[in-house]
Formats: sequence, structure tokens, C-alpha cells
Amino acid sequence: MAAVIHETGRDDDHAIPAAGSSPDDPADDTPLPELADLAWLRQATKVAHTSFWAVARRLPYLLREALALAWATSRRDTVASIGLNVTAGVMTTFGLLATSNVLRELFASGPTPDRVRAATPALVVAALAVMARGGMTIAAGWAQGRLRPQINYEVESRLFAATTAVELAAFDDAGFAEEMDRARDRGMAEAAAVVDDSVNLVTGVVGVLATAAAVTVIHPVLLPCLLLAAVPGAVTAVRIARRTYLNMLARITRRRRMWMLATLMANRNTAAEVRVYQMRDFLLGEYRRIMAIESAAEMHLVRSQTTTRLGGAVVSGIALFAVYAVLAGLLLGGVIALAAAATALLALQSAHTSLRTAVAATNSLYEDALYYQDYRDFLDRARRHTLEAGGEPAPPFETIELDEVSLNYPATNTPAVDRVSLTLRRGEVVALVGENGSGKTTLAKLVAGLYRPTGGVIRWDGTDTAGLDRNDLGSQVAVLSQDWWKFPFTVTQNITIGRADRRPDQPGPTVESAARATAAHDMIIDLPYGYDTLLDREFKNGQDLSGGQWQRLVATRGLYRDARLLICDEPSAALDARAEHALFQHLRRHPERTIVLITHRLANVRHADRIYVMEHGRVVQEGTHDELVDRDGLYRELFELQASGYLPQADPVPTVERG
Repeated sequence: MAAVIHETGRDDDHAIPAAGSSPDDPADDTPLPELADLAWLRQATKVAHTSFWAVARRLPYLLREALALAWATSRRDTVASIGLNVTAGVMTTFGLLATSNVLRELFASGPTPDRVRAATPALVVAALAVMARGGMTIAAGWAQGRLRPQINYEVESRLFAATTAVELAAFDDAGFAEEMDRARDRGMAEAAAVVDDSVNLVTGVVGVLATAAAVTVIHPVLLPCLLLAAVPGAVTAVRIARRTYLNMLARITRRRRMWMLATLMANRNTAAEVRVYQMRDFLLGEYRRIMAIESAAEMHLVRSQTTTRLGGAVVSGIALFAVYAVLAGLLLGGVIALAAAATALLALQSAHTSLRTAVAATNSLYEDALYYQDYRDFLDRARRHTLEAGGEPAPPFETIELDEVSLNYPATNTPAVDRVSLTLRRGEVVALVGENGSGKTTLAKLVAGLYRPTGGVIRWDGTDTAGLDRNDLGSQVAVLSQDWWKFPFTVTQNITIGRADRRPDQPGPTVESAARATAAHDMIIDLPYGYDTLLDREFKNGQDLSGGQWQRLVATRGLYRDARLLICDEPSAALDARAEHALFQHLRRHPERTIVLITHRLANVRHADRIYVMEHGRVVQEGTHDELVDRDGLYRELFELQASGYLPQADPVPTVERG
């Protein structure tokens, strides 16, 4: 919604509320939770408090920004859009002057046929000018319409190129995530609007200037009269638009509550609980109560706008009467001819429309530019989080060494990984064991190159990974994670995106062999379309999988990637016993691959070559399974706790503490 600001920067009828609140809103007492302000409302209060003249002072800068964006997108369409609008304005001047000549000839003395013949040349010029103006306006709209999708494509490409290039640590930065949301929610959308607003502003200004030029040629005295008569209508438009905008700010929280309730009542994911807990009456009651308040607010806005329009119409009528009085005085005094007066009236209507267009475009441009600046700020921030391309090639490794490696997440004082040193060798299965929050997953991400250490060094075959090419490093790593995303692709695509750049003639496992290794093949062929089944119910013929089935598919993707370093972070958390057994049997059959295994099921790490036990981000124990069980420590304690679940209990009835 474009905001239009009152010239004095204040609202005569309402105090400006904070975004998302209303001081007299009964819905504020609702038991529903208070909603945080939306990212796309971030600039709303700033817009509401900015005066029209403060906006006007920024116009040169905003126009330069818009022109630079349009020029970078398409020079031809930029020139066509602006140039044709300017030329259409010139045609307006010619049309008014020709109309004045037509009227002068028609109002002259003499027989009517003679007056018509005398007016014909001017009439032809006027008709041609109107036709040319119409054609150029259409052509300008065509060029402007062509700019919009090109700009959208350009800004979206820039944004997603940035979000996919930043290092993973950027997403742990709350400020980065907030700026990214603002850039996506509103910043991208307003890029094309900034250019549209600028073109509309140019169109409105050119229209006013064209009309003013024609009136000045007819008689200079008419120019101030024309401009003064157009001001009341423009001011009325400003007031109405501003009142609408402030009303929107006051009602936004209530409208979001309504949307939230509507989503709860008409959603597949909530349908079962709504019925089980018989929530229907509660949800409907809350929705109807808030809807009643919202409807009353809308009717109040309609009354307010009608009053403003009525006042504006009265003032405009008085101003128009004053213009008529001036014209009458000039006519009676013989200063101007009747034809000039008639042309001035036509020019008055044209100037009124153009001035309103310019005022509305000015305010819309200011607001839209603020959100577009959010987009530009995010791109600047993303560049600071993007590693420079290049570096030495990363050949297949024999050893990976971690030397006193540490990692601190942003805005935290306690390290997630604290001075860890260990060595991974090709062909080994290395297990990381520890309780939740001990740093296992973070350490695995450091090994995988997803994070850069904040302390210490990681070396591949003696070379610091900081100097190696990031793409080469990443190509040798695969991750089987406990957290996965349900990509809305076919089964085959969900697997092959693990190595989408592999050509058919390149070595590596096939889709089916990878699926068999994770016991996923039989599950897949039982789907309606087998490997071609689309895995998203929101699409036609789409299907969904259970959590365990999805984890088999994710494991299949990791094996299809056929990487030299395989990080397995709870890869069997949702698998049944048969699928889990098949997966670990496959992992043990590849001596050329280094496997880092993270799991709470300690039975799966018995055959690991080495086990590192972590606590509070540090390695507190190291050894094989037998070595660690033979000595006291955290590993033995955790293993015995799990093993006790499979042993007979002296007292099978648990003791229940009552309070």
C-alpha cells in the first residue's frame, strides 16, 4: 500500500499509533497472544511521521536510484518509458494550443461555414496531437510494463545468488536473518514499484508543466489561477490516502489475528486437534468478536473519508468559482478572449489530474524506496558474509587434522566447540558421542567445512583448509542429517540433487543401488508412480512419506553423492530396525570412505575405529568401544544406561512419585 503524507506531517484527526496497535481497540484485551510487528511494517511509523516536504527534498536522490536500477535492467525500455511520457506531455501542450485556435476561429464573427473552414486546420492539429498523445501514452505503458518483470527477475536473482553464496554461519546471526526476511517480504517487491513510482512522478510533473506552458502561451495571468485551483483536489487526495494508511496501521494486529484464526479453522494440519478438543465454538467465537470490531472500524473509515471528500469538494468548488470569477473579469475587461478562457478551463482539468498523479507518486516513491533500501542493505551485508571464490585445489585427502579448533556462535560467550584436536584418516569410522548440547553436531559441521573455526586450524593433508577452494572441499563431503527438508520434487530428483552435476557417463552409484543400500527401494516402488512420484500433497498426484521413509530417502541422497567424507548425524533416528541395519551394513563396506558418525544409539558405534566422547564442547575421552567400557567415565555411564533397558529388572514396576 502506498502511503501519502499530509503536508504538515501530522494528522488532524488521529494520533499516529504504533504499527500494529490501536489505543481504542477492544481486541487488545483478547486472550489471544500479542503478535509481533511484521517485517514489512518496519518502515510504516517512519513514513507516517515524515512530512510531505521532507519527502520532496529526497526526490532527486530517489529518482537517481530508480533510474540507476531501471538503466541497469534495460536501457532501451527505460529510455522508451521516460521519453515517450515526456513526448506525450509535449503533445498535451500542442493539443491545448490547437484547441485554443479552434475555439478562437469558432467564436469569431462571420458566417458559420466560414468559421468552421477557418477552424479546420487547427482542428486537424488538435486531433493529431490527441492521437499522438494517446499512442505515446500506450507505448510508454508498454515499455513500463516490460520493465517490471525484468526488474523483478533481476532483483530476485541478486537476492538468491546472495543467500545461496553466504557461509552457513550467517544464518546463525539474528540480524542477518531479520534483514533477509525484510528483503524478501517487502524489499524485493518494492524494487519495481520504485521505478513505476518514478515514471508516474515524471508523467505527472510533465503533465503539469505541459498544461502550464500552454496556459502561459495563452495568457500568463491564467497560470497562477490554474495552479491554485488544482491544489484543493490534490490536498484532499493526500488527506484521504493518509487517513487510509494510518487506519491500516491501527488495524493491522486485529487483521492478523483474524488471519491466524482463519488459518486454524481451515487447515489440514490443525483439523484433527480442532475436532479432538472440540475447539470449534471457541475459534468461531473469537473470530466473530474480532470481525465485528473490524467491520465497525471499516465503517468508521468510510464515514471519515466521506467527510473529507465532502470538505474537499466544497473547497474545490470555491476555488473553481474563484477561477471563473477571474476569467469573467478578464473577459469583461477585454484582457483575454472567450476562446482562451474556454481553453483555460480544459487546462484546469488536465492540471488537476496531473498534479494528483505527481503528489501520489511522490509519497509512494518515498515509502517504496525505504523498503527497497532494506533490500540493498541486505545485499551489502550478505557480501560481508560471503567467502571469496578461489584458492588452491583440494585434492582427495588421506588425513584431516583438527588442531585446537574452537567455534563460538554469534552473540554467545560459551564456545560450542572448545579447543578440540583430533585426526581423521581415510577409511576410518570415527564416532562422536555425548549428551545433547555437547558440541557433536557443531564439530561435525566444522569437519565438513560448513563453518569456519573461530580458533585453531583444520588441515587436509597438512594444508590449512582456509586456503583451499571451497567448492573443491564441498564436493568431497556428504551429510546424512537428522534434520532434513521435504523437497517438493520427485523421488528420483530428491535423490539425484545429492550430486546434480554428475553426468550419466561419470562413475558413481545409481539411484537404485543407493536406494537398495538404505532399504528404500521396496518402499519407493510401492508408491503410486515409483521413482517418478512427486513428494508433496499440495501438487496434483503428490504423495507424502512418513518420517522414517523420508529419512531413508535422505540417507539414499547422501550415499548417491558418493563423497570421500561422509558425516552421519543421527542418520537412523527415525528408521526402523531393518532399515537401520541395512544402512550401517552398507557404511561398513566402503574402506575408501571416511565416516564421522554421530548417534545416541551406542550399539551402532561398537565397531567404530575410534570414539571421541564430548562434553561441554570438549573431547573428554578417546578410544575404542572396548577401551572406553573398561574404564570409568562418561561413555561407560551412557552405555550402561542404554544396556540396562535390555536387562531383566529386579522390580519391573516403576515407582511413581506423587505430589
